[in-house]
Amino acid sequence: MRLKQFPVWCIAIMLSLGVFTACKNKNNDQDIQASISEKLPMGVNASVQEGVVTLSGSCPDANCRTSAEQTAKDVKGVKSVTNNISVSVVGTAPVDIATDDALTSSVNAAVSAYPGVNATVNDGVVTLTGTIKRSDLQALMQSIQALNPKRVENQLTVNN
Repeated sequence: MRLKQFPVWCIAIMLSLGVFTACKNKNNDQDIQASISEKLPMGVNASVQEGVVTLSGSCPDANCRTSAEQTAKDVKGVKSVTNNISVSVVGTAPVDIATDDALTSSVNAAVSAYPGVNATVNDGVVTLTGTIKRSDLQALMQSIQALNPKRVENQLTVNN
């Protein structure tokens, strides 16, 4: 009779171990989530299922996104991390585009230091023509860009 009960006991033990393991995984996921959530920046959320962490929400920059992912990876029990955090730049100030009259006088002053270079301004677009030394090109372009035109059309011929 005892031999007939043996398979029943084995099945009962295996079922109880399975339930215990499932509860243990659920509790472990909750512990992981609690540990990660307290360390994440504002606006970032974590969900955990079987040790796999999924991050969502938004960060102001890529460093924040990378840091949140590393924070999750560093928590004991995490098997992998899926990073669905979006990077959203908030509060960027619009660029002020100079008017043609102000831009023309500033561009002419900048170009005067480079013989052979001519510039015209039309609707905020600066068009550069003529010739320039390769060693002078970067400095000229930086000084023109600093004047905040809509766009710079470089039609210069570059000499060595």
